[in-house]
Amino acid sequence: MDRPALAAVAELLKPITWFPPMWAFGCGVVASGVALAGNWPLIVVGILIAGPLVCATSQAVNDWYDREVDAINEPQRPIPSGRMPGHWGLYIAIGWTALSIVVATLLGPWGFAATLLGLALAWAYSAPPIRLKRNGWWGNTACAVSYEGLAWVTGAAVMSGGATPDARSLLLAALYSAGAHGIMTLNDFKSIEGDRRSGIDSLPVLLGVNGAALTACAAMAVPQVGVVALLGYWQMPAHAFGVATLLALQLLMMRRFLATPARLAVWYSGFGIPLYVAGMMVSAFALRVSGTGALS
Repeated sequence: MDRPALAAVAELLKPITWFPPMWAFGCGVVASGVALAGNWPLIVVGILIAGPLVCATSQAVNDWYDREVDAINEPQRPIPSGRMPGHWGLYIAIGWTALSIVVATLLGPWGFAATLLGLALAWAYSAPPIRLKRNGWWGNTACAVSYEGLAWVTGAAVMSGGATPDARSLLLAALYSAGAHGIMTLNDFKSIEGDRRSGIDSLPVLLGVNGAALTACAAMAVPQVGVVALLGYWQMPAHAFGVATLLALQLLMMRRFLATPARLAVWYSGFGIPLYVAGMMVSAFALRVSGTGALS
């Protein structure tokens, strides 16, 4: 049986996509208020699970079940190009799922349960009969929850020894998950033609390019307004100002993006999203310096 080259396997697992859940897990760690010293092994395992394991699994699953769509949109990818022969894409997806579950046992009950939920969402997003990605509203919600909220809450809970994270941490995680729906919509702009021909109702297909662009921007901006308001209410003015400044810069970029969204979706993803995730860490540090912890 032909075997794929290691380079093709690495490309299938898409390391560039691992950053968002790893970052969100880190935000949860910071927001927990628990001392980092002495907990680095736990933190490293959590980051490993969030990115190179669970997120990588989701990429392999998606590429296997999207192989016909990718043959239209991105035929150079490992599976449609033939560099990932036979059923190797599926085998890797299953193997990485099993590996993720094994490693997750090191994170305790909370981390293990969160890993199972993340893997379930990964398979439900791409694999039939559920295949949430067939509808942009449901599919993007599943990704946003898994990539941002679930990873944040897991980081906070694991650091707190499995205790329920502070209510403020849960609220911020929920808001940034809601905003991540817009990030997922931006990612759909590159595959409009293949989605349309394959019956996948991504938001650019459902709403049109301009409607999807406006929806993505609103989805990202409104939760951040909520974050700024909450930080102000919690008497953290410096952190509120920091998030507000990052949001203002995003709004300037959004104005340019909305003028020609099809052409600038990749540009905005590259420059606007880093400002969004920077605000996540600012918010996490706000909770840390305020002495937040976990609810008993």
